[in-house]
Amino acid sequence: MRGVPMSSTFGLFNTSIMGMSAQASALADISENIANSGTTGYKRASTQFLTVLSGYQGSGQSGGGVEARTRFDIAQQGAMMSTGSATDIAIHGNGFFVVNDESGSTLLTRAGSFVPDAKGRLVNGAGYVLMGFPIGSAGSSSTSNSALANMEPVVIHNDQLFSKPTTSGTLAANLPAGAAIVAAANLPSTNSASTIYSAKTSLTTYDNLGAPVTFDIYFAKTADNTFEMTAYNSADAASGGFPYQNPALATQTLTFDPANGSLTAGSPFTFTVPNGAAVTLDLSETTQLGAPFAVNNVTVNGNAPSAISHVEIASNGTLSYLLDDGEVVPAYMIGLANVDAPTKLTNCSGNAYAVNGDSGPIFVGTPTIGGFGHIQASTLEASTVDLATELSSMIIAQRSYTANTQSFQVASEILQVLNNLK
Repeated sequence: MRGVPMSSTFGLFNTSIMGMSAQASALADISENIANSGTTGYKRASTQFLTVLSGYQGSGQSGGGVEARTRFDIAQQGAMMSTGSATDIAIHGNGFFVVNDESGSTLLTRAGSFVPDAKGRLVNGAGYVLMGFPIGSAGSSSTSNSALANMEPVVIHNDQLFSKPTTSGTLAANLPAGAAIVAAANLPSTNSASTIYSAKTSLTTYDNLGAPVTFDIYFAKTADNTFEMTAYNSADAASGGFPYQNPALATQTLTFDPANGSLTAGSPFTFTVPNGAAVTLDLSETTQLGAPFAVNNVTVNGNAPSAISHVEIASNGTLSYLLDDGEVVPAYMIGLANVDAPTKLTNCSGNAYAVNGDSGPIFVGTPTIGGFGHIQASTLEASTVDLATELSSMIIAQRSYTANTQSFQVASEILQVLNNLK
Protein backbone atom coordinates (compact mmCIF):
# COMPACT_ATOMS: atom_id res chain seq x y z
CA MET A 1 0.00 0.00 0.00
CA ARG A 2 1.42 3.33 -1.02
CA GLY A 3 2.01 5.84 1.76
CA VAL A 4 -0.04 9.02 2.01
CA PRO A 5 2.15 11.97 1.02
CA MET A 6 2.47 14.12 4.11
CA SER A 7 3.67 17.04 1.96
CA SER A 8 0.25 17.13 0.25
CA THR A 9 -1.47 17.20 3.62
CA PHE A 10 0.66 20.05 4.86
CA GLY A 11 0.07 21.76 1.50
CA LEU A 12 -3.62 21.83 2.37
CA PHE A 13 -2.75 23.80 5.50
CA ASN A 14 -0.63 26.25 3.52
CA THR A 15 -3.25 26.76 0.80
CA SER A 16 -6.08 27.36 3.25
CA ILE A 17 -3.94 29.70 5.36
CA MET A 18 -3.01 31.69 2.27
CA GLY A 19 -6.67 31.78 1.29
CA MET A 20 -7.67 33.12 4.71
CA SER A 21 -4.86 35.70 4.57
CA ALA A 22 -5.92 36.86 1.10
CA GLN A 23 -9.57 37.19 2.10
CA ALA A 24 -8.52 39.00 5.28
CA SER A 25 -6.66 41.50 3.06
CA ALA A 26 -9.79 41.89 0.95
CA LEU A 27 -11.87 42.53 4.07
CA ALA A 28 -9.27 45.05 5.22
CA ASP A 29 -9.52 46.91 1.88
CA ILE A 30 -13.31 46.86 2.07
CA SER A 31 -13.19 48.18 5.63
CA GLU A 32 -10.84 50.97 4.56
CA ASN A 33 -13.20 51.90 1.74
CA ILE A 34 -16.20 52.01 4.06
CA ALA A 35 -14.27 54.08 6.61
CA ASN A 36 -13.30 56.57 3.88
CA SER A 37 -16.65 56.76 2.12
CA GLY A 38 -16.88 60.41 3.21
CA THR A 39 -13.21 61.33 2.74
CA THR A 40 -12.63 64.12 0.21
CA GLY A 41 -10.78 62.92 -2.86
CA TYR A 42 -10.40 59.34 -1.59
CA LYS A 43 -9.86 56.70 -4.29
CA ARG A 44 -11.40 53.26 -3.75
CA ALA A 45 -9.07 50.35 -2.94
CA SER A 46 -9.65 47.07 -4.76
CA THR A 47 -8.11 43.66 -4.02
CA GLN A 48 -6.37 41.77 -6.80
CA PHE A 49 -5.89 38.00 -6.30
CA LEU A 50 -2.91 36.14 -7.82
CA THR A 51 -2.35 32.39 -7.89
CA VAL A 52 0.78 31.04 -6.20
CA LEU A 53 2.32 27.67 -7.12
CA SER A 54 4.44 25.83 -4.58
CA GLY A 55 6.47 23.92 -7.19
CA TYR A 56 6.40 20.88 -9.46
CA GLN A 57 5.61 17.32 -8.47
CA GLY A 58 6.15 14.58 -11.02
CA SER A 59 4.79 15.62 -14.40
CA GLY A 60 2.29 18.16 -13.03
CA GLN A 61 2.19 21.28 -10.92
CA SER A 62 1.48 20.86 -7.25
CA GLY A 63 -1.10 23.01 -5.54
CA GLY A 64 -0.12 26.33 -4.12
CA GLY A 65 -2.32 29.11 -2.90
CA VAL A 66 -3.26 32.71 -3.47
CA GLU A 67 -1.79 36.13 -2.85
CA ALA A 68 -3.69 39.39 -2.44
CA ARG A 69 -2.51 42.78 -3.58
CA THR A 70 -4.22 46.12 -3.04
CA ARG A 71 -4.67 48.57 -5.89
CA PHE A 72 -6.12 52.05 -5.56
CA ASP A 73 -8.16 53.28 -8.51
CA ILE A 74 -6.40 56.64 -8.48
CA ALA A 75 -7.50 57.62 -11.97
CA GLN A 76 -11.22 57.23 -11.17
CA GLN A 77 -13.13 60.53 -11.09
CA GLY A 78 -15.17 61.30 -7.99
CA ALA A 79 -18.44 63.22 -8.00
CA MET A 80 -18.32 67.02 -7.67
CA MET A 81 -19.89 68.46 -4.49
CA SER A 82 -20.60 72.19 -4.22
CA THR A 83 -19.55 74.00 -1.04
CA GLY A 84 -19.69 77.54 0.26
CA SER A 85 -15.94 78.13 0.48
CA ALA A 86 -14.04 79.78 -2.39
CA THR A 87 -10.86 77.94 -1.40
CA ASP A 88 -12.47 74.50 -1.64
CA ILE A 89 -11.20 73.28 -5.00
CA ALA A 90 -11.62 70.08 -6.99
CA ILE A 91 -9.98 68.69 -10.11
CA HIS A 92 -12.21 67.51 -12.92
CA GLY A 93 -9.99 65.34 -15.06
CA ASN A 94 -6.33 64.38 -14.78
CA GLY A 95 -3.87 65.74 -12.27
CA PHE A 96 -3.10 66.25 -8.60
CA PHE A 97 -2.59 69.24 -6.34
CA VAL A 98 1.02 69.68 -5.27
CA VAL A 99 1.34 69.96 -1.48
CA ASN A 100 4.15 70.04 1.06
CA ASP A 101 4.13 68.49 4.50
CA GLU A 102 5.69 70.22 7.50
CA SER A 103 9.11 68.75 6.68
CA GLY A 104 8.97 70.24 3.18
CA SER A 105 8.51 66.92 1.37
CA THR A 106 6.47 67.10 -1.81
CA LEU A 107 3.28 65.04 -2.04
CA LEU A 108 0.35 64.81 -4.43
CA THR A 109 -3.32 64.86 -3.44
CA ARG A 110 -6.85 65.25 -4.76
CA ALA A 111 -8.12 66.44 -1.35
CA GLY A 112 -8.81 70.12 -2.06
CA SER A 113 -10.47 71.29 1.18
CA PHE A 114 -8.04 74.20 1.70
CA VAL A 115 -8.36 77.03 4.24
CA PRO A 116 -5.86 79.70 5.34
CA ASP A 117 -3.80 78.90 8.44
CA ALA A 118 -2.31 81.41 10.91
CA LYS A 119 0.36 82.32 8.33
CA GLY A 120 -2.17 82.75 5.54
CA ARG A 121 -1.02 79.55 3.82
CA LEU A 122 -3.72 77.40 2.25
CA VAL A 123 -3.72 74.02 4.03
CA ASN A 124 -6.09 71.07 3.72
CA GLY A 125 -7.56 68.91 6.45
CA ALA A 126 -4.37 66.85 6.72
CA GLY A 127 -2.27 69.98 7.26
CA TYR A 128 -0.61 69.81 3.83
CA VAL A 129 0.29 73.19 2.30
CA LEU A 130 -0.92 73.96 -1.23
CA MET A 131 1.88 74.93 -3.63
CA GLY A 132 1.64 77.25 -6.64
CA PHE A 133 3.47 79.77 -8.78
CA PRO A 134 3.37 83.51 -8.02
CA ILE A 135 2.00 85.25 -11.12
CA GLY A 136 4.86 86.25 -13.40
CA SER A 137 7.37 83.84 -11.85
CA ALA A 138 9.29 81.14 -13.69
CA GLY A 139 7.15 78.08 -14.28
CA SER A 140 3.78 79.84 -13.97
CA SER A 141 2.96 79.08 -17.61
CA SER A 142 5.06 76.01 -18.45
CA THR A 143 4.90 72.25 -18.14
CA SER A 144 8.07 70.48 -17.02
CA ASN A 145 9.80 68.53 -14.29
CA SER A 146 11.97 71.52 -13.36
CA ALA A 147 8.95 73.79 -12.76
CA LEU A 148 8.34 71.95 -9.48
CA ALA A 149 11.36 73.70 -7.93
CA ASN A 150 9.79 77.12 -8.59
CA MET A 151 6.60 76.43 -6.65
CA GLU A 152 5.89 78.31 -3.42
CA PRO A 153 3.22 78.03 -0.70
CA VAL A 154 0.01 79.75 -1.76
CA VAL A 155 -0.58 82.53 0.79
CA ILE A 156 -3.66 84.74 1.26
CA HIS A 157 -2.33 88.11 2.47
CA ASN A 158 -5.36 89.37 4.40
CA ASP A 159 -3.07 91.58 6.51
CA GLN A 160 -1.80 93.65 3.57
CA LEU A 161 -2.96 96.39 1.23
CA PHE A 162 -2.48 95.93 -2.50
CA SER A 163 -2.00 98.46 -5.26
CA LYS A 164 -1.10 98.14 -8.91
CA PRO A 165 0.37 100.78 -11.23
CA THR A 166 -1.51 101.74 -14.36
CA THR A 167 -0.11 100.17 -17.51
CA SER A 168 -2.96 100.29 -20.02
CA GLY A 169 -6.29 101.88 -20.71
CA THR A 170 -8.87 102.91 -23.29
CA LEU A 171 -10.04 106.36 -24.36
CA ALA A 172 -12.90 106.61 -26.85
CA ALA A 173 -14.02 110.16 -27.71
CA ASN A 174 -15.57 112.12 -30.53
CA LEU A 175 -13.64 115.13 -31.78
CA PRO A 176 -15.74 117.83 -33.50
CA ALA A 177 -15.16 117.78 -37.26
CA GLY A 178 -16.11 121.44 -37.49
CA ALA A 179 -13.50 122.68 -34.99
CA ALA A 180 -11.32 125.59 -36.06
CA ILE A 181 -7.72 124.90 -37.07
CA VAL A 182 -5.24 126.01 -34.39
CA ALA A 183 -2.07 127.82 -35.47
CA ALA A 184 1.19 125.98 -34.77
CA ALA A 185 2.37 128.72 -32.38
CA ASN A 186 -0.73 128.22 -30.21
CA LEU A 187 -0.85 124.44 -30.03
CA PRO A 188 -0.99 122.86 -26.53
CA SER A 189 2.39 121.19 -27.20
CA THR A 190 4.05 124.66 -27.13
CA ASN A 191 3.01 125.07 -23.47
CA SER A 192 2.49 128.80 -23.93
CA ALA A 193 0.10 131.19 -22.23
CA SER A 194 -1.59 131.77 -25.60
CA THR A 195 -2.42 128.09 -26.07
CA ILE A 196 -5.65 127.29 -27.89
CA TYR A 197 -7.23 123.85 -27.99
CA SER A 198 -10.31 122.22 -29.50
CA ALA A 199 -11.19 119.89 -26.60
CA LYS A 200 -9.93 118.79 -23.20
CA THR A 201 -10.49 115.89 -20.81
CA SER A 202 -8.76 114.40 -17.77
CA LEU A 203 -7.49 110.91 -17.00
CA THR A 204 -6.60 109.53 -13.56
CA THR A 205 -3.90 106.85 -13.31
CA TYR A 206 -1.95 105.25 -10.44
CA ASP A 207 1.80 105.26 -9.81
CA ASN A 208 3.95 102.46 -8.36
CA LEU A 209 2.76 103.25 -4.81
CA GLY A 210 -0.91 103.41 -5.75
CA ALA A 211 -1.07 107.21 -5.54
CA PRO A 212 -3.44 108.80 -8.08
CA VAL A 213 -1.85 110.86 -10.86
CA THR A 214 -4.19 112.95 -13.02
CA PHE A 215 -3.36 113.96 -16.58
CA ASP A 216 -4.83 116.80 -18.63
CA ILE A 217 -5.44 115.58 -22.18
CA TYR A 218 -5.73 118.26 -24.92
CA PHE A 219 -6.89 117.91 -28.52
CA ALA A 220 -6.19 120.63 -31.09
CA LYS A 221 -7.14 120.56 -34.77
CA THR A 222 -4.04 121.17 -36.91
CA ALA A 223 -5.53 120.48 -40.38
CA ASP A 224 -8.51 118.86 -42.01
CA ASN A 225 -9.01 115.38 -40.47
CA THR A 226 -5.94 115.86 -38.28
CA PHE A 227 -5.69 116.55 -34.54
CA GLU A 228 -2.78 116.88 -32.14
CA MET A 229 -3.16 115.07 -28.81
CA THR A 230 -1.05 116.27 -25.85
CA ALA A 231 -0.81 115.07 -22.23
CA TYR A 232 0.34 117.09 -19.19
CA ASN A 233 0.61 116.20 -15.53
CA SER A 234 -2.19 118.15 -13.83
CA ALA A 235 0.06 118.73 -10.81
CA ASP A 236 2.32 120.89 -13.04
CA ALA A 237 -0.43 123.42 -13.77
CA ALA A 238 0.68 126.42 -11.69
CA SER A 239 -2.55 128.38 -12.14
CA GLY A 240 -4.94 125.71 -13.33
CA GLY A 241 -3.74 125.74 -16.91
CA PHE A 242 -1.10 126.98 -19.29
CA PRO A 243 1.76 127.37 -19.00
CA TYR A 244 2.55 124.14 -17.11
CA GLN A 245 5.69 124.01 -14.99
CA ASN A 246 7.04 121.07 -17.02
CA PRO A 247 6.85 120.19 -20.72
CA ALA A 248 4.22 117.84 -22.11
CA LEU A 249 4.69 114.19 -21.23
CA ALA A 250 3.60 113.04 -24.69
CA THR A 251 2.35 114.48 -27.97
CA GLN A 252 0.91 112.56 -30.91
CA THR A 253 -0.85 113.22 -34.20
CA LEU A 254 -4.26 111.67 -34.86
CA THR A 255 -5.59 111.33 -38.39
CA PHE A 256 -9.11 110.40 -39.43
CA ASP A 257 -10.81 108.97 -42.50
CA PRO A 258 -12.76 111.82 -44.15
CA ALA A 259 -15.31 109.33 -45.47
CA ASN A 260 -16.53 107.99 -42.13
CA GLY A 261 -14.60 109.79 -39.38
CA SER A 262 -12.81 106.70 -38.05
CA LEU A 263 -9.28 106.90 -36.70
CA THR A 264 -6.67 105.82 -39.24
CA ALA A 265 -3.43 106.64 -37.37
CA GLY A 266 -2.31 107.66 -33.89
CA SER A 267 -3.36 104.73 -31.69
CA PRO A 268 -2.09 103.73 -29.21
CA PHE A 269 -1.06 106.83 -27.29
CA THR A 270 1.86 106.11 -24.95
CA PHE A 271 3.11 108.09 -21.96
CA THR A 272 4.82 107.39 -18.62
CA VAL A 273 3.28 108.06 -15.23
CA PRO A 274 5.71 109.94 -12.92
CA ASN A 275 7.04 107.37 -10.40
CA GLY A 276 5.00 104.83 -12.30
CA ALA A 277 4.89 102.68 -15.38
CA ALA A 278 4.57 103.28 -19.11
CA VAL A 279 0.90 103.47 -20.09
CA THR A 280 -0.51 102.33 -23.44
CA LEU A 281 -3.81 104.07 -24.18
CA ASP A 282 -6.00 102.50 -26.86
CA LEU A 283 -7.64 105.22 -29.00
CA SER A 284 -8.97 102.98 -31.76
CA GLU A 285 -12.63 103.84 -31.06
CA THR A 286 -12.02 107.61 -31.19
CA THR A 287 -13.86 109.36 -34.03
CA GLN A 288 -14.10 112.74 -35.80
CA LEU A 289 -17.75 113.41 -36.56
CA GLY A 290 -20.01 116.40 -36.99
CA ALA A 291 -20.99 116.46 -33.31
CA PRO A 292 -19.68 118.19 -30.17
CA PHE A 293 -16.73 116.80 -28.23
CA ALA A 294 -17.76 113.88 -26.02
CA VAL A 295 -15.92 111.18 -24.09
CA ASN A 296 -17.78 107.92 -24.73
CA ASN A 297 -15.56 105.56 -22.76
CA VAL A 298 -12.48 105.89 -20.58
CA THR A 299 -10.93 103.07 -18.55
CA VAL A 300 -7.52 102.40 -17.04
CA ASN A 301 -6.15 99.50 -15.03
CA GLY A 302 -4.28 99.86 -11.74
CA ASN A 303 -5.66 100.73 -8.36
CA ALA A 304 -5.09 102.66 -5.15
CA PRO A 305 -4.07 100.66 -2.03
CA SER A 306 -6.94 98.40 -1.03
CA ALA A 307 -7.50 95.35 1.20
CA ILE A 308 -8.58 91.89 0.07
CA SER A 309 -12.33 91.36 0.11
CA HIS A 310 -12.20 87.72 -0.96
CA VAL A 311 -10.44 85.41 -3.41
CA GLU A 312 -11.51 83.72 -6.60
CA ILE A 313 -9.98 80.68 -8.31
CA ALA A 314 -10.53 80.26 -12.05
CA SER A 315 -10.76 76.97 -13.94
CA ASN A 316 -7.24 77.54 -15.32
CA GLY A 317 -5.84 77.69 -11.78
CA THR A 318 -5.46 81.46 -11.46
CA LEU A 319 -6.06 82.58 -7.87
CA SER A 320 -6.99 86.27 -7.76
CA TYR A 321 -7.52 88.73 -4.94
CA LEU A 322 -10.74 90.72 -5.21
CA LEU A 323 -10.07 94.01 -3.47
CA ASP A 324 -12.50 96.23 -1.60
CA ASP A 325 -12.45 98.75 -4.45
CA GLY A 326 -13.51 96.08 -6.97
CA GLU A 327 -10.08 95.65 -8.55
CA VAL A 328 -9.02 92.08 -9.42
CA VAL A 329 -5.36 91.22 -8.74
CA PRO A 330 -4.08 87.85 -10.07
CA ALA A 331 -1.75 86.46 -7.39
CA TYR A 332 -0.97 82.76 -8.01
CA MET A 333 -1.21 80.04 -10.60
CA ILE A 334 -2.22 76.75 -8.97
CA GLY A 335 -0.38 74.24 -11.13
CA LEU A 336 -1.39 70.60 -11.40
CA ALA A 337 0.99 67.64 -11.35
CA ASN A 338 1.01 64.09 -12.63
CA VAL A 339 3.29 61.09 -13.05
CA ASP A 340 3.65 58.49 -15.78
CA ALA A 341 2.08 55.70 -13.68
CA PRO A 342 -0.38 57.18 -11.14
CA THR A 343 -1.57 53.75 -9.92
CA LYS A 344 1.97 53.02 -8.76
CA LEU A 345 2.13 56.00 -6.40
CA THR A 346 2.79 55.27 -2.73
CA ASN A 347 -0.13 55.97 -0.40
CA CYS A 348 0.54 58.33 2.50
CA SER A 349 -1.52 59.36 5.51
CA GLY A 350 -3.83 62.28 4.88
CA ASN A 351 -5.07 60.98 1.52
CA ALA A 352 -1.86 61.94 -0.28
CA TYR A 353 0.60 60.15 -2.53
CA ALA A 354 4.38 60.06 -2.84
CA VAL A 355 6.36 59.27 -5.96
CA ASN A 356 8.63 56.24 -6.22
CA GLY A 357 10.71 54.43 -8.82
CA ASP A 358 7.67 52.69 -10.30
CA SER A 359 5.47 55.78 -10.60
CA GLY A 360 8.01 57.98 -12.36
CA PRO A 361 8.90 61.59 -11.48
CA ILE A 362 6.48 64.48 -11.01
CA PHE A 363 5.82 66.81 -13.93
CA VAL A 364 3.89 70.03 -13.42
CA GLY A 365 1.63 71.91 -15.82
CA THR A 366 -1.23 74.37 -16.19
CA PRO A 367 -4.86 73.30 -15.67
CA THR A 368 -6.85 72.84 -18.92
CA ILE A 369 -3.60 72.53 -20.96
CA GLY A 370 -1.61 69.49 -22.06
CA GLY A 371 -3.96 66.79 -20.82
CA PHE A 372 -4.50 68.26 -17.36
CA GLY A 373 -8.03 68.66 -16.02
CA HIS A 374 -9.61 71.91 -14.93
CA ILE A 375 -10.18 73.27 -11.44
CA GLN A 376 -13.65 73.86 -9.99
CA ALA A 377 -13.80 76.37 -7.15
CA SER A 378 -16.23 76.12 -4.23
CA THR A 379 -16.29 72.39 -4.98
CA LEU A 380 -14.86 69.22 -3.48
CA GLU A 381 -14.32 65.84 -5.12
CA ALA A 382 -16.24 63.12 -3.31
CA SER A 383 -14.88 59.70 -2.40
CA THR A 384 -15.25 57.11 -5.16
CA VAL A 385 -16.58 54.52 -2.66
CA ASP A 386 -20.07 53.10 -3.22
CA LEU A 387 -21.34 51.67 0.08
CA ALA A 388 -23.75 49.21 -1.53
CA THR A 389 -20.94 47.71 -3.59
CA GLU A 390 -18.65 47.48 -0.57
CA LEU A 391 -21.25 45.73 1.58
CA SER A 392 -21.90 43.20 -1.19
CA SER A 393 -18.17 42.59 -1.56
CA MET A 394 -17.86 42.18 2.19
CA ILE A 395 -20.42 39.32 2.19
CA ILE A 396 -18.53 37.55 -0.61
CA ALA A 397 -15.15 37.97 1.12
CA GLN A 398 -16.57 36.79 4.45
CA ARG A 399 -18.02 33.65 2.89
CA SER A 400 -14.74 32.96 1.06
CA TYR A 401 -12.87 33.37 4.33
CA THR A 402 -15.26 30.93 6.01
CA ALA A 403 -14.80 28.42 3.18
CA ASN A 404 -11.03 28.58 3.63
CA THR A 405 -11.41 27.92 7.35
CA GLN A 406 -13.38 24.79 6.42
CA SER A 407 -10.47 23.69 4.21
CA PHE A 408 -8.14 24.24 7.13
CA GLN A 409 -10.42 22.15 9.40
CA VAL A 410 -10.50 19.30 6.86
CA ALA A 411 -6.70 19.36 6.62
CA SER A 412 -6.51 19.20 10.39
CA GLU A 413 -8.85 16.17 10.48
CA ILE A 414 -6.81 14.39 7.80
CA LEU A 415 -3.62 15.00 9.71
CA GLN A 416 -5.29 13.66 12.87
CA VAL A 417 -6.25 10.48 11.01
CA LEU A 418 -2.69 10.06 9.72
CA ASN A 419 -1.29 10.56 13.18
CA ASN A 420 -3.62 7.85 14.51
CA LEU A 421 -2.52 5.22 11.98
CA LYS A 422 -0.54 2.40 13.54
